[in-house]
Amino acid sequence: MSIFLNPQRHYCGSLREEHIGQRVTVCGWCARMRDLGGLIFIDLRDREGIVQCVFDEADNKELFDLAFTVRSEYTLKIEGVVRQRSSINDKIPTGRIEILADSLEIYEKADTPPFEISDEASVNDALRLKYRYLDLRRPSLQKSLALRHKIAHVARQYFDEQGFLEIETPMLTKSTPEGARDYLVPSRVHPGEFYALPQSPQQYKQLLMLSGFDRYIQIVRCFRDEDLRADRQPEFTQIDLEMSFVDQEDVMAVNEGFLQRVFKEVLDVDITLPIQRLPYQEAMERFGSDKPDLRFGYEIFDLSETVKGCGFGVFDGALEQGGTVRGIKIEGGAKFSRKEIDSLTEFVKTYRVKGLAWAKVNENGELSSSFAKFLKPETMDALLEKAGAGKGDLVLIVADADRETALNALGMLRCEVARRMDVIPEGVYKLLWVTDFPLFEYGEDDEGKKRLYAKHHPFTAPKDEDLPLFEQNPIAMRAKAYDIVLNGTELGGGSIRIHRSDVQQRMFKALGFEEADIQERFGHMIEAFRYGAPPHGGLAYGLDRLVMLMAGRDSIRDVIAFPKVQNASDLMMHCPSPVDEKQLKELSIALDIPEKKE
Repeated sequence: MSIFLNPQRHYCGSLREEHIGQRVTVCGWCARMRDLGGLIFIDLRDREGIVQCVFDEADNKELFDLAFTVRSEYTLKIEGVVRQRSSINDKIPTGRIEILADSLEIYEKADTPPFEISDEASVNDALRLKYRYLDLRRPSLQKSLALRHKIAHVARQYFDEQGFLEIETPMLTKSTPEGARDYLVPSRVHPGEFYALPQSPQQYKQLLMLSGFDRYIQIVRCFRDEDLRADRQPEFTQIDLEMSFVDQEDVMAVNEGFLQRVFKEVLDVDITLPIQRLPYQEAMERFGSDKPDLRFGYEIFDLSETVKGCGFGVFDGALEQGGTVRGIKIEGGAKFSRKEIDSLTEFVKTYRVKGLAWAKVNENGELSSSFAKFLKPETMDALLEKAGAGKGDLVLIVADADRETALNALGMLRCEVARRMDVIPEGVYKLLWVTDFPLFEYGEDDEGKKRLYAKHHPFTAPKDEDLPLFEQNPIAMRAKAYDIVLNGTELGGGSIRIHRSDVQQRMFKALGFEEADIQERFGHMIEAFRYGAPPHGGLAYGLDRLVMLMAGRDSIRDVIAFPKVQNASDLMMHCPSPVDEKQLKELSIALDIPEKKE
């Protein structure tokens, strides 16, 4: 059934054997033209795929001559009758049919593109992004953006069924520096004053809960002026939601329903509920990450007691400084050469540890190790027993005076080894809730002094049983916070919010905020909470990350129509760019930019 007003009009990629004998109209771009002498084949491409169109010189010489002039990326309208294809091509959905053309209209000719419009072509990323409008014609990107649309559609439909209201929040808001840098927007009407683009709608959605809208949803643009990685962009999109009169279980339950629904409707993948949960501390101890990938093993084990006082300086030194000795076992890892192990050593050093100790049991049961000569035989046996190492296995060990550093290094190492061992299965989706995050973490202020920061944000509620620790030992406090993780990537995070003014004041005090600071940054929130705040909480998904993982892509740039590059610039639009003096004068802005050194 055609979705067009003209019943003969079809997408190129939608035609099948049931259309044989029908007269159809298709429009799109010429992906390829082949002249076989008396027959011309044009592969016409649109967003749904490619269809082969045939022009026969014996049927219509004038039409054949016009088809002969067609080149790559010309925009065309072709009419004709669908027929069975003589040479079947099962690599494409339309490979069993073709269109015998009796009409051709060339809408517009095209210059030769700077690169081949093909998923197979090897093209520099910078060139692709400079001509992003051409790059987007590639089937893989068209498929990814169509998938993004479908995920967003399912989200709106599901949350609507659950009683959520979609409400927009402002793009021009107040700067409250705490975390990533804000993008600032100067005000012409208020010279010298600035709006900020929202890093998230966090405060607005909490204010909506105070306003009586007990279930809010928004697919919203957010902005952060931070260094980029494969899964980050200066502007990104969240599926953002908030609920009133709920606890953590309520928020997690409604989101489990969404994840089950979106995976089934978009990928036809069944998600079993409830989703597995791990407390933050356990996730770090077992996997060295607060977003562990559960598609493979290589769990971390603690060797500190096993090797205590063993006489090996690396182990003893770390333990004497209050540190730890941890390891992972790689089944079948004994096949790694010394050169490959040295490569893993260099890899792990980038995560601030000094090196990597190793031991492997060869298939014949022979032991080789970087440290066995320093240990008594019974200590080495106890170590291998603790690791569960048998024939063909490799044990990799990190010792460090800082426990978190050792765990983080092993967490990154287990993922790197899994990639090299090729044990990460494709098409498997392992979802996980990580809960009970720390409420605070240490960091340095602008003067380099150590201070407490909120692990998530200053409105995150502490666990009720930890309230006495505000004054006694705040770093030990846990939050009513939860992250949803998929295959080692954080899809989203949320928390139950503080709704009691006395608890909020204790939170601000623990963070070292002066009263004037509190009023300047959050006075509007404090004022609002005086008029009756419900218990509330929510969660925000990174839509770009969700689409990236469901589409099987490596970067969120592959699922964003017009992304930025590493330095946050747009190669296609040539921005950021200078503005003229008149615009600056209207904004009361004078630039003082240091000259670049040669």
